[in-house]
Amino acid sequence: MQDSHLYEYAVIRVVPRVEREEFLNIGIILFCKKAKFIKVLHYINDAKIEALSNDFDIEQLHCNITALEKIANGVKDGGPIGEMDIPERFRWLTAIRSSAIQTSRPHPGLSEDLEKTIQRLFSELVL
Repeated sequence: MQDSHLYEYAVIRVVPRVEREEFLNIGIILFCKKAKFIKVLHYINDAKIEALSNDFDIEQLHCNITALEKIANGVKDGGPIGEMDIPERFRWLTAIRSSAIQTSRPHPGLSEDLEKTIQRLFSELVL
């Protein structure tokens, strides 16, 4: 039997018009300190976003999501935040902000397979 890992996840949302508070779930961030695991999965449905706001800069959204992935992955071009340790990167990624890209509050869970868990959450909450 595998060990269960305590993890946290947050849903990534796009809020095309912040003043209207309408949003679409576009991704998941999953983090597990014990397993030194952090991962971002996303899917951007351009048509749905355009239905909420026809003048939203979707190209910039794609760039911003790519930056979030780089930070999560800790890659060299993830900037100074990408150089932080995994828990600090997760906390930065899930910090409350009032911009077009927001995250839910982090939610905890237990998982024996973090990769399967993020895929399940992504399927249930984003796709």
